[in-house]
Amino acid sequence: MAVARYRDRHAVSRKESDHQDAFVLANILRTDAEFHRPLPTDSDLLRAIAVLARAQQDAVWDRTRAHNRLRSHLREYYPAILEAFAAKRERLLSREARTILAIAPTPAEAARLTRGRLWTAVTTAGSQRRIDAETDRLPEVFRRTWLRQPALVEEATGRQTLALLAQFDAACQACDDLAADTEELFLEHPDAEIITSFPGLAVLTGARILAEIGDDRSRFSHAGNLKAYAGSAPVTRESGKSRHVTHRRIKNSRLAATGRHWAFAALTASPGAHAHYNRRRDNGDRYGSC
Repeated sequence: MAVARYRDRHAVSRKESDHQDAFVLANILRTDAEFHRPLPTDSDLLRAIAVLARAQQDAVWDRTRAHNRLRSHLREYYPAILEAFAAKRERLLSREARTILAIAPTPAEAARLTRGRLWTAVTTAGSQRRIDAETDRLPEVFRRTWLRQPALVEEATGRQTLALLAQFDAACQACDDLAADTEELFLEHPDAEIITSFPGLAVLTGARILAEIGDDRSRFSHAGNLKAYAGSAPVTRESGKSRHVTHRRIKNSRLAATGRHWAFAALTASPGAHAHYNRRRDNGDRYGSC
């Protein structure tokens, strides 16, 4: 966007021209070099961590999209499976739900599941506690009276479910693999111990923050630069004699989103952070500014 503004100084036609763009870029360095900063000289290890951390975050978003598609599809013909895992913290993300959905993609097949098959599915999914209680509860849910699609339609919809489930399983596996690789590489960095020492900051979250901040010690000369980069610096609007300073709302910044989750995780681990939050809230500050 900044280069596009410079281009308008030399031509207003907005035509694509490699020669003109090269001239604009060279002229930026010639006339306004002091207003720009060089790229950070991060280490190769940091750059590798950034690749994996960003890929893992993208995989989480892909997993969320796949989950939402599968859940919306199941609502159309299979509410029993949603009800069966509604009380679970992970719901359809749990391995137990995905394993049972794979062997019973339709309500008719779920109603025919025996206690033995359910016991095998639950243990295969990795559950180690309350297995008997779970295998007693699930048949009762699946055999209730639910609204059903015609048998032929239900069978076809079940095949579509298996296709969506395969995509969802692949997205979940990609998330887990990239998270493990990111954490392994992050722990090799000399700053890992310092970053994870902050309250509420885990290994994966620390890797994301390090990936965005970098390890170039000369990049941020003071805290104000880092706040602006993270999207948390105040916004100042001035016109004539009026001056208004307000807080910034950034949703797309990876560092801002990670920092927000870190800050609220710290509330349970740091009495000082919790007291500061309560004090700001009691003074009338809203959730986004605390």
